[in-house]
Parts: sequence; C-alpha cells; structure tokens
Amino acid sequence: MCIRDRGAFSYIGKNVKIEKGAKIFPYTYIGENSEIGENTIIYPGVKIYDSTKIGSKCVIHANSVIGSDGFGFAPNEKGEYLTIPQIGNVIIKDNVSIGSNTVIDRATLKSTIIEKGVKMDNLIQIAHNVIIGENTVIAAQSGVAGSSTIGKNNMLGGQVGIIGHLKMGDNIKYAAQSGVTKNMKSNQTLIGFPAVPKEKYIKSYIIFKKLPSIEEKIKKLEGSPRVIKNLFSLGEINKFLEQCITKKPEGWFWIHNRWDKKFNLN
Repeated sequence: MCIRDRGAFSYIGKNVKIEKGAKIFPYTYIGENSEIGENTIIYPGVKIYDSTKIGSKCVIHANSVIGSDGFGFAPNEKGEYLTIPQIGNVIIKDNVSIGSNTVIDRATLKSTIIEKGVKMDNLIQIAHNVIIGENTVIAAQSGVAGSSTIGKNNMLGGQVGIIGHLKMGDNIKYAAQSGVTKNMKSNQTLIGFPAVPKEKYIKSYIIFKKLPSIEEKIKKLEGSPRVIKNLFSLGEINKFLEQCITKKPEGWFWIHNRWDKKFNLN
C-alpha cells in the first residue's frame, strides 16, 4: 500500500494484506493477518481485530469495531462467569457498507459472515457466529443475537431484535421494533413483539384497540345470566370457547358482532 493511502496514527499489524486502491484513514487499527480488499475505505477510528477478512469496494464508517470477542461466558460451581475463548474471525464480502459505531463480533470457532451487498446503518450489533445473507439491509439500533442466520434480501427496520440460534428465510421485511423469537419462512412481512406475519398482526390489533369498549360491554353483561342464556345458545358458547383456545381470532369477531347487534353498543 502506498504511504499516501494510509492516514496518520493508523496502526497496521504483521502479515496484513491491503489491496490496491484501499484507503485507510487516520487513527485506525488493523490487527495481524487481516485482509483489506481493493478500493475499500476504512474511516477514522475503525478497529479491525486480528484475522478479519474484508472484501473489495467496502465502506466501514468511523469508530466501528470488527472482530471483537463474542459474548461468551459460562458459569462455574461458584456462580462466577468464565470467559469462553473466541478464536474465530469475521469475514466481510464485497460491496458491504457498515455505518458508524457498529460492532460485529468474531465467531467462537469458525466465522461471523457478512455476505456481499449487505448495507448496515449506525449503531448495530451483530453477535458471534451470525450469518447475514446477500443484499440484506439493516437500519439503526438493530441487533442479531449469536448463531442466527439471516437470509438474502431481508430488510430490517430500526431497533429490530432477533434472538439467537434462529434461521430466517429470504425476502423478509421486519417493521421497526419487531422482536423475532422463532424461525421464519421466506417472503413475508413481520410486525410486533413477538413478531408475527403482518396479516395476523392487523387482525389482532383490530381486537386489541377495541379492548376497552369490549370491557365495558362485558361489565354490562355481568350478573345477568339470563341475558347470556338468551343471547347465546350452549352450542354457540362452546364454539366461541373452542376458537379462543385454538387462538382463532374469528371467535372474537363473531361474539363482538353478536353483542353489537343485541345491545346496539357500537
């Protein structure tokens, strides 16, 4: 690397490979045995730990940390936590953009992988052993816990959280502040916590926002067993309870409409 492409007070460790056209800004740290691809830009204050592999045409903005230890601790018999060595690395492929103050942890044994074309905003946490699929975009303050895999062409809104050891499909959109707690199939939009498909969320929200009025209707029915008996047959009540137990929202819509028609409570 030509000296003109290296900023003042930057540190480059032993056996580092920096390809032509790469630019290293001042106050950066690049650990031993790391690789920086062609035309990649490393902005001021970036810290790249040992054995990190960064592809071509990448951009890493100021003060991000690549390759720090994953969050790995194990309790002993005294209840104290012992550090589990994190001896893997981080691999960032071509055309990846990483915003400021983002952290990508090294893997425990193998590699944390950011596939080509990924775009990441500021203030994002990617934990150890995570794989982020090609052309996925992640907005600010999102976090992906350890050993989860995100598919191709995912879109994560701000403050999305994904717990560890999950497998997400391709072409998934996550509304802001969604919290994902289970594996998800491809080609859907997720909303809420715990995150559910958009269609299911909208149906549930229609009920949720009407809970205060439903409560009032229930209070009007309290202490009036004859009203309940006249309004619903035993078979209808059993049907409603069955739908509620199996978490079918149709039961709530059905009884809500019956109340409205009987008592003119709209």
